[in-house]
Amino acid sequence: MEVASGNRAPEPGENRALKPCLLRRNRSREQHGVAASCLEDLKSKACDILAIDKSLAPVTLVLAEDGTIVDDDDYFLCLPSNTKFVALASNEKWAYSNSDGGTSWISQESFAVDETDSGAELKWKNVARQLKEDLSSIILLSEEDLQVLVDVPCSDLAQELGQSCVTVQGLQNTLLHVLDQREETRQSKQLLELYLRALEKEGCVLSKQQESNARFGDEGDAVDTGMSRERASEMALPSHVLTALQEKAAPELSLSSQDLELVTREAPRALAVALNWDVKKVETVQQACNQELSLRLQQVQSLHSLRNVSARRNSLPGELPSPKRAKQDPPGL
Repeated sequence: MEVASGNRAPEPGENRALKPCLLRRNRSREQHGVAASCLEDLKSKACDILAIDKSLAPVTLVLAEDGTIVDDDDYFLCLPSNTKFVALASNEKWAYSNSDGGTSWISQESFAVDETDSGAELKWKNVARQLKEDLSSIILLSEEDLQVLVDVPCSDLAQELGQSCVTVQGLQNTLLHVLDQREETRQSKQLLELYLRALEKEGCVLSKQQESNARFGDEGDAVDTGMSRERASEMALPSHVLTALQEKAAPELSLSSQDLELVTREAPRALAVALNWDVKKVETVQQACNQELSLRLQQVQSLHSLRNVSARRNSLPGELPSPKRAKQDPPGL
């Protein structure tokens, strides 16, 4: 890439501020700090400091980061201070090297990060766009999606949403609050399960469930032995949903609303085979998922209703309510 030529030496008596720059030869690690008032001044100092033979003139200056030829004085003045230049003699061509003093290592590092993190970046941007279209979708997001938005730098999320950093910081605090609420609910359910298990061990819970489980095991072994593979292959649930169901204490709090809907639609027996659970446990989990899904949908509907009411009120900010009856003219007028 080459910048169009437009060199202009400073007029006599014209004072220009000195711009600090960094100079080096091609494929050299050693760089020198130089202050120059214009491009020609920098070229002249480059020949002296870097000991470039005048027979190799003219000297060409390129940006160390990408090899852009700088041959315009106005462009040179627009560059930031401490820009890194490579001085090329007439018989030299710029070539990238790991030892260059520019910022090419930043580009390489960014490229390497993009290769590994492009999936994560794409994910948070997709979630952010979903949030931008409808703020109430916070309720429908999974814990993983919420955590992704919390971990994104505030400035990046603000740019994606088109909001100020203050607004986005408040949004991220809200997301943290939602995560905390789900965690508190999960812990409450865990305590309840521990309490019920303690009661069961003490004999306070009837053994009907155990008998039904045993009965199902005797009958199901004969039926499910030849069909387990077929049912497992028919499972429509993604792997991350099955993992959440198996590992999370209250999986309905970790899943998104779309995943919850998939779980509730799955056949209990097929899901039991896939998770290696009994049908009773699967039905309990599906019921919890159904209740959580209904609760989230009710919250979304409530938010939409409030938003519509607020929009109607704001549509007529200065309009007074009309009287119930129109004023009638006196008789005879």
